[in-house]
Amino acid sequence: MKKLPIIGGVAIAGVFLLLSSVFVVDEREKALVLQFGQVRTVVETPGLAWKIPFIQEVVKYDDRILSLDTEPLEVTPADDRRLVVDAFARYRISDVRQFRQAVGTGGIGAAEEKLEPILNAALRDVLGTVPSNAVLSEDRVGLMSRIRDQAIARSINLGLEVIDVRIKRADLPDQNLAATFDRMQAEREREAADERARGKEAAQRVRADADRQALVTVSTAQRDSNIIRGEADAESNRIYAEAYGRDAEFFQFYRSLSAYEQSLQGQNSSMVLSPDSPFFDYFTNPLGSTPAQ
Repeated sequence: MKKLPIIGGVAIAGVFLLLSSVFVVDEREKALVLQFGQVRTVVETPGLAWKIPFIQEVVKYDDRILSLDTEPLEVTPADDRRLVVDAFARYRISDVRQFRQAVGTGGIGAAEEKLEPILNAALRDVLGTVPSNAVLSEDRVGLMSRIRDQAIARSINLGLEVIDVRIKRADLPDQNLAATFDRMQAEREREAADERARGKEAAQRVRADADRQALVTVSTAQRDSNIIRGEADAESNRIYAEAYGRDAEFFQFYRSLSAYEQSLQGQNSSMVLSPDSPFFDYFTNPLGSTPAQ
């Protein structure tokens, strides 16, 4: 009966040793098997793995793509206009053995402390060779590729692979914003003044051309009216002459009636003439001849 507890204890110890020898690696992880602080095995395949109990330990690292947001960095492009750049990087652990040797027991936090200066140096190196306008233009994509390539080359000793680097924001420093806005406002006001001056010049040309065309039109109309009036007067005189030639007495009668019409206008007209004046011939005698005295 005393053998049963002993067998049970051995079984429990065996199970404990078995569990201590087995560990599971998730598909999102990589693992290192350490023995007295030295790397013995790298486990990158998901599933069960083995280690020596009590002697070896397991350290796991994230195998997914990680993100690092850098602190805002002030850079000086080629045109000496300072910019505050805010960037982020996507990276992953590519070599866990080298990663362990580079950061020790610090893990991801220690790795990012080493990676951020590398990104900042790449940002300064690349952005310092181009004007500030290039950072805000379509060339920005090419600049980010250059920054990524430099970061890849400088971070390989950390066991990291930089996948992408992006510039989130590129602004002027606060102390330069007011001066920049004033300069932009002055430039816009100058452009507006130039546009107004060009508009006034164009308006003056249009008005001058319109005045010239109006003068030509009025002059042409006056010339045509004078010609028409002259032709009408000539026709009128011809008709008068023809009428006079046909019947001189009728023409004289018509002229007298026209004179009466022109002279006796209004409701209270007065004329001072001699009663025997020829002007009143047709008032005293319908035939127009003054009677003998």
